[in-house]
Formats: sequence, structure tokens, C-alpha cells
Amino acid sequence: MSARHLSREAIVAEARSWIGTRYRHQASVKGVGCDCLGLVRGVWRACVGAEPEVPPPYAPDWAEARGRDTLIEAATRHLVAVPRDAFAAGDVLLFRYREGCVAKHAAIAVSRETMIHAHDGACVCEVAITPWWRRRIARAFRFPGAV
Repeated sequence: MSARHLSREAIVAEARSWIGTRYRHQASVKGVGCDCLGLVRGVWRACVGAEPEVPPPYAPDWAEARGRDTLIEAATRHLVAVPRDAFAAGDVLLFRYREGCVAKHAAIAVSRETMIHAHDGACVCEVAITPWWRRRIARAFRFPGAV
């Protein structure tokens, strides 16, 4: 699929095809295991093509240990920033668990009300973007070529 004509429906359909994949730190294999970044990486591979960069190994506390917003930095290099309150289906959402902390969670919006994500201790699932999640959106990005 060409990134020049990437539909939001295709992104959402690919993300939904990962539902049920078990959580596995650093993994990115549909049906086998992934973490939140692995889900976004897998959707990128299926919808856009080869990954533009492979993340280095990272520990579960990588964000706190480095103190840098490396997830936002990487997203800024490869995705198209959109206003965080203007995200749409197929956009990548990055979250800060606490104010003042770095962003360390990612999800793919299905709509303005739901998202798909991989969360420690659970399988990839589609969940409501509750007020708890909405308050923690740090940034939103569009896949290149998404229309």
C-alpha cells in the first residue's frame, strides 16, 4: 500500500487485526506479542512500508531513566504532528502518565472516542478514550500520507 494514498480506514483495520496479541515488552509481531510501540511499528510496516528506524533495546523504565521525550522525538522524525485535540481515526496518540513526566505510551485512535493499544499485563484491545486517557494525551501524529 502506498503511503501517498493511505486511508484512515486501512490504518484502523490493520490496528484492529492486532487485537488479542499478547503484551510482550519490545516485541512487534502480530498474533505473537507486542508492546505499545511495537503495535505502532507493526501498523507502520503493514500500511506504510519498511520501518524508517529500529528502536534500540529499552528497559520498561526507559523514559524515566533517560529523562528525555524520546518517544515524541522519534514520532516527530517520522510522523506528521497534528494538534493533540484534533486527532482523528488512524492517528497515533502519545500519552504522559503524569504531568511533568515524559510520554511513554502510544495508541492508535479508532475514532474520537476509542483507541487501540497494547498495555502491560493485557492483550492488544480497543478501549474508550475516557477522560483519564484524554487528559494524558501529550501529542498526536498522523501517519505520512494518511488522508
